[in-house]
Amino acid sequence: MSKKLIALPIIIIVIAVITGSSMFAVDETEQVIIIQLGKYVRTITEPGLHFKVPFVQSALKFEDRVLEYDAAAAPIITSDKKHLVIDNYARWKIVDPLKLYRTVRNEFEAQGKLDDIVFSEIREEAARHTLTEIVSVNREVIMDEVAEQCDAKASEYGIRILDVRIKRADLPQEVQGSVYARMRAERQRKAKRYRSEGEEEAVMIRATTDKEKVILLAESYRQAEKLKGDGDAEAIKVYAEAFQKDPEFYAFVRTLEAYEKSLRRDTTVVLPSDSEFFQYLSPPVIK
Repeated sequence: MSKKLIALPIIIIVIAVITGSSMFAVDETEQVIIIQLGKYVRTITEPGLHFKVPFVQSALKFEDRVLEYDAAAAPIITSDKKHLVIDNYARWKIVDPLKLYRTVRNEFEAQGKLDDIVFSEIREEAARHTLTEIVSVNREVIMDEVAEQCDAKASEYGIRILDVRIKRADLPQEVQGSVYARMRAERQRKAKRYRSEGEEEAVMIRATTDKEKVILLAESYRQAEKLKGDGDAEAIKVYAEAFQKDPEFYAFVRTLEAYEKSLRRDTTVVLPSDSEFFQYLSPPVIK
C-alpha cells in the first residue's frame, strides 16, 4: 500500500511534466515553427494555446511585428566624388520564419544579414547620383529604389523590407571646413552678382524716371504757354472790342498806364509843357 502511495505523486509529477512540455502559448506578436528532430513540422501563426510532442518536438518563436533596424553611420562616395557619412534605418518583417530559420537561424543573424544588404544597396545607389540629389533633390525617390532592391534580396531569407530611409547625411569631419568655405564663397559671389544686377536696374529706373520727368515738364510748359497765349489773345480781343466802342477812353487808359510806368518817385521827366503826354494833367481849357 505504501508503494502505491509513493508512486502516485511520481506519476502525477511525470504527467504534469509531460503535459507542460507538450503545451505552449503563442502570443499575438509571435509566430512559431515546430521542429521534430531537426525536421520541419508546421508553422503556427494563430495566437493561443497549442500542443507539441514533448521531448521530441521543439517550438521556435519568431517576431510577427514590424521590426526596426538602425544601422551605424558609414561613409559612402557619390557619383560626383563627394564623401558623405550616411546614417540610415530600415523597417522589416519576418514573413517566412521557416526560410529565415533555414538560412540564418535567428533574428540576430537576420539583422546582420540585413545590415550587409541595406548598406550595399545604399552604396551602389549613391554611386549613381550626385551629393545634391541624395541630400535634397531626389532623396525620397532614391530611397524608394533602395528599399525595392533590398526587399528583392532579403526575400531569400524570409524577410520583407518595408522601408529604408536616411536619418542623417553629413560631410566627413575632415572636409566640412573646406566645404563650408566654398559654400560661403559661392553665396558671396551670388550676393555680389545680385547687388550688381540690382544697382544696374536702379540706374535704369532712375534714368527712365528722369527722362519721363523732363518730357512731362516740357509738355506741361508747352501746354501752359499755349494756354497763356490763348488767354492773352482772348484778352486783347476783348480789350480791342471794348476800346473800339470809345477810342477816347482807350487813349485815356493807355495814357494813365504810361503815367504809372514813367512818373515814379525820384524820377525826372523833361518835356515841353504843351506836350501831348501831359494833356490829361493840364487843366481843362474853358472855351
